[in-house]
Amino acid sequence: MSSLTAIIHKEEDMYVANCPEVGTVSQGKTIEEAIDNLREATELYLEEFPLKKETNPIMTTFEVATDATA
Repeated sequence: MSSLTAIIHKEEDMYVANCPEVGTVSQGKTIEEAIDNLREATELYLEEFPLKKETNPIMTTFEVATDATA
């Protein structure tokens, strides 16, 4: 069993979840549904393309200028 990351954001009336280590994405009407769907999509993906090694991602934040003009 592997522990992976789920990044979740809301788009209109759906929650979108993605797994950055694998690249899988799914969605659901609730956060729990989005995570369940992401888990299923990731398990199916990993059946075909197994992880090569255990990874521990580094998560951080960064700032961007929001008042910049193009």
